[in-house]
Formats: sequence, structure tokens, C-alpha cells
Amino acid sequence: MRGVTARRLVTKVTLGQAGVRRPDVLATEEPLELRIGGRAMAVTMRTPGADFDLAAGFLVSEGIVTHTEQLISIRYWPGTGCGTRDGGIDRYNILEIVLAGSVQVPGEAGRSRLTNSSCGLCAKSSIDATVTGSAYEVGQDTLRIDAGTLVALPDRLRAAQEVFGQTGGLHGAALFDGSTHELLVSREDVGRHNAVDKVIGWGLRERRLPLRGTVLMVSGRTSFELVQKALMAGIPMLAAVSAPSSLAVDLAVESKMTLVGFVRGRSFVVYAGGERVIQSVRSG
Repeated sequence: MRGVTARRLVTKVTLGQAGVRRPDVLATEEPLELRIGGRAMAVTMRTPGADFDLAAGFLVSEGIVTHTEQLISIRYWPGTGCGTRDGGIDRYNILEIVLAGSVQVPGEAGRSRLTNSSCGLCAKSSIDATVTGSAYEVGQDTLRIDAGTLVALPDRLRAAQEVFGQTGGLHGAALFDGSTHELLVSREDVGRHNAVDKVIGWGLRERRLPLRGTVLMVSGRTSFELVQKALMAGIPMLAAVSAPSSLAVDLAVESKMTLVGFVRGRSFVVYAGGERVIQSVRSG
């Protein structure tokens, strides 16, 4: 498997000065094909790293798997060596997934489809199909978190993004324990949906689903798909440094999830489930 970064020669241009030719570090983007029973289920563009978590999280997000026991194994395609861009196949860009016999794979998953690094809807054939019922209920989750703790999460996420520090080109997602405030896991990827799937896949593989009492912190904006992914994993709170979409808010309200946006500096905006946020107001 190739690394998570690549080097390319670039020219930096500054007004009034001569262009400077220098090497630059970029985030790697490569395809990852997921196969079940030897048949291609999906292809996603991703940053290599935590590929097994990505595959496991995708299965949870799609509603195919809900418990660790349903996932028998994940392995790289058993080819020999790595291919090239001249027609060979890189075995580290193909995953073979084995599921328990009781798992029903939707018919749509029986054909290959491309999901790009920024959009999760590409895998769906209709608007109705975008709403996938979750096996977990978040409405009764007793999570409570202090506002002061919440505003500190973006910096903690950023500190965990090692590759972003090198490239400036990756999204991040991190899962925090709502009681101890411990950073449980963080993942990076060129695609924000992939970063979230990697976090959820970690939860599945670590036998932690449903992820009750946790806060999912993400870089960038919050889409409908990210809210749904969190719901599929039983995460009661989703926070982001930017804005949510209208449909993301609607789904959060309907599901009784706490959705927070614009977590920057000393403030944030609560779009749904504000009862889980503890605010300390100073008088005088």
C-alpha cells in the first residue's frame, strides 16, 4: 500500500516576485474497491490508511452490518505484488469482505458503483433509498456535555490530524467519550464521509457499537449523510466547525440527535437536541 502523502513539484507564485519552483506534499487519493463473495460492491476514492475501518464503517452506514459478529473478515485482495498505472491492479486497493451467512446484502450492493470522496448519495438509486433505518435509538441517550468542553473539541481534533498538518488537504473526524472527554479515535481522509466511516468502522471492529454517550466531531460542514451515518452507529451528538444543511437539521430533529455547528472559538450554534448541552451563565 502506498503512503498517505505524495510529493509533487509545484510553482509558488507571489505578486511582484518571481515564481519559486519547489516540492510540495499532497494528500494521496486512490480508489478502494470493496468486494463481497468476489463481486464488486462499491468503489470509493479515499486516502490510504485505516482501510479496514473504512470498509467496516461503510457496511454499518449502509445498514448491512449492525454487530461485530456479522463481520467475519476483511483482507486485501490475495493477488501477488502491486500493479502499476499501466493496467496492473494494486492488491492494496481491493478489499475482500466475508460476512456471516445470516447477513442479507441488498440487491443494489450486488453491482459495482462509484462513490466519490465527497458525496455519499452516489451509492443510492432514489431519494427514498437515502433514508436507511438505524438499528439503534439515540433519543433516550443520557449524554450531557458542558459547553466549555464542547468548544475545545475542534482544537483537539486538529491536533490529532497529523497528515493535515503536512498537506492541508484532509478532512478529519474524531470520537470523544462524553463522560470522560477522552479522545477515543480520530481518522483522516480526503473525503469527509470516509473519515466518518473510518471512525464508525473502528467502533464496529472494537465491539463498541452502538456508540452511546459519545460526541462525533468533524471538520467542515454537516450534510444529511453525515447525520445518518452517526445515527446508524448510535452516536447521540454530532458537532462540526461549519454549518449543517437544512436536511441534516431535519433528520437530527426527527431522530432526537444533538446537532451543533460553527464550533469556533468560544461559541457554537445548536440546531437540534439542545438539552444535552450544559451552559454555565455568569451573572453580573
